[in-house]
Amino acid sequence: MSDQVVTRFAPSPTGYLHIGGARTALFNWLYARGRGGKFLLRIEDTDRERSTPEATEAILKGMSWLGLDHDGDVISQFEGAARHAEVAHQLLAEGKAYKCFATQEEIAAFREQARAEGKSTLFRSPWRDADPSTHPDRPFVVRIKAPQDGTTVIRDKVQGDVTIRNDQLDDMVLLRSDGTPVYMLAVVVDDHDMGVTHVIRGDDHLNNAARQMMIYEAMGWKVPVWAHIPLIHGPDGKKLSKRHGALGAQEYQAMGYPAAGMRNYLARLGWSHGDDEFFTDEQAKEWFDLDGIGKSPARFDLKKLENLCGQHIAISDDAALRQEIEEYLDAAGLPALTETQSGDLERAMYCLKDRARTFPELLEKAHFALTARPIERDEKAEKALSSVSDGILDQLTPQLQNASWTRNELEETLNSFAEANGLKFGKLAGPLRAALAGRAVTPSVFDMMLVLGRDETIARISDAAAQS
Repeated sequence: MSDQVVTRFAPSPTGYLHIGGARTALFNWLYARGRGGKFLLRIEDTDRERSTPEATEAILKGMSWLGLDHDGDVISQFEGAARHAEVAHQLLAEGKAYKCFATQEEIAAFREQARAEGKSTLFRSPWRDADPSTHPDRPFVVRIKAPQDGTTVIRDKVQGDVTIRNDQLDDMVLLRSDGTPVYMLAVVVDDHDMGVTHVIRGDDHLNNAARQMMIYEAMGWKVPVWAHIPLIHGPDGKKLSKRHGALGAQEYQAMGYPAAGMRNYLARLGWSHGDDEFFTDEQAKEWFDLDGIGKSPARFDLKKLENLCGQHIAISDDAALRQEIEEYLDAAGLPALTETQSGDLERAMYCLKDRARTFPELLEKAHFALTARPIERDEKAEKALSSVSDGILDQLTPQLQNASWTRNELEETLNSFAEANGLKFGKLAGPLRAALAGRAVTPSVFDMMLVLGRDETIARISDAAAQS
């Protein structure tokens, strides 16, 4: 038997990839990838009324954006229905499950009477030990025979040992009266058949573990390692919802957050490695362990997300960053960059990425490289130009035509020019920003000149001089 770690992410395709689901996927991915294991993806599409191809596509796109690659094909739970039913019939044949002919009306009447008598409403089927010769000819469900005394202990890597009295467990339905398997059975059979060794999921599934363990034990299968992680709350401590802002992973892509920053932030939501806040994927894979997951819900903090995203933008490879920005523009429904703009953006990246926390911020700083003559100027830029004495920009042009186009030479040329005209450099920098970018807030004048090149720089200054 292989000791290889196998994890899985198993979303229901009823909507987008929720940010909480994205974190669950990330934890499973990190745990498997850090141990040379497998990370599998299963779409739990047994609810045919609510499951849609569009939702499946949204989940796959969200996973792709986050860079959470999975091993093997995507598995459809619905397509395994025959296998799930086969297991139920095996348990039936072995006497570990039974046919229950109780009607919904009979079950409702039982519970109503139990409430009236102050007793447990947990349904106890009269068919559990009935002689098959007494079975009527009418529809039935198949129920598992739950243990009726003792306890079930869920040995959870996050929550610790959770003990449940077996007299609190009902004889769970495995097959409905139409012969279709229930979700709880399908999950166990799929996890077993996929070789899943570690089930890492939200703690809203914790109670399910005890019921699912009944199937594992009845089939003689090895129970996986459980790790039920706390849910994500909003800044106000309440369960994350629409009122807290974006909920879908792809919404964050369309808002311009880099995937690496989102992975880093989601990893820190509920898991820690000492005091480390910023780390790379490789560090996360090396460090991530179930022992580092806390029991308390994590709080989503947009400022922390933006801070980490800014740090990841700063260390990103320029070409990869340009590619991700182009994907962001597509996700946000914004115009694509031209081939020229794309090249100019990558060339300018060195002076753009240090202080941008999101792609919209970076693109605003990149305006000077992405715009074309004639340069449109905002109100502040117009004021900066109007403050320039007549001809000052005109006088600068021949100085630049003769300068070597290096940073040191440009700094020396501009500082000497400002001094010769009785100006502090700041008084010259403002008009130059306006001329080169049409903005008052830009990267440094020297960086813009280096990115634009001699001809474009002089042309923009000449345009501005003609209008001043």
